[in-house]
Amino acid sequence: MTEEPKDTCDMIGSQKTNPSRDKDLAPYIKIKVLFFARARDLTGSTELCLEMPDGSTARDCMNKLLIEFPNLREIYDSMVLALNEEYAPELTVLRNKDELAIIPPISGG
Repeated sequence: MTEEPKDTCDMIGSQKTNPSRDKDLAPYIKIKVLFFARARDLTGSTELCLEMPDGSTARDCMNKLLIEFPNLREIYDSMVLALNEEYAPELTVLRNKDELAIIPPISGG
């Protein structure tokens, strides 16, 4: 019998959770966050998992990330977000197991 693959969020080593929350008060969702280019440099991670209250927006997620990684402010005004591989505004409501990508400005010539 083959074993079912685990949810990617469960396999992430540096899982970010709020240990003081009461699980009975509000449902929480898991969001996989991907960091690219400069965002990866500023956080030291390629991906991590965040637990957020149900009904949270991409902006709520960004606010939590900016507390955890204040250096992200360097690119905050010029980065874009992608939710499940499609560009998304910060007011987009997140759902359980969504994938949020932080995409910094790209330069080249």
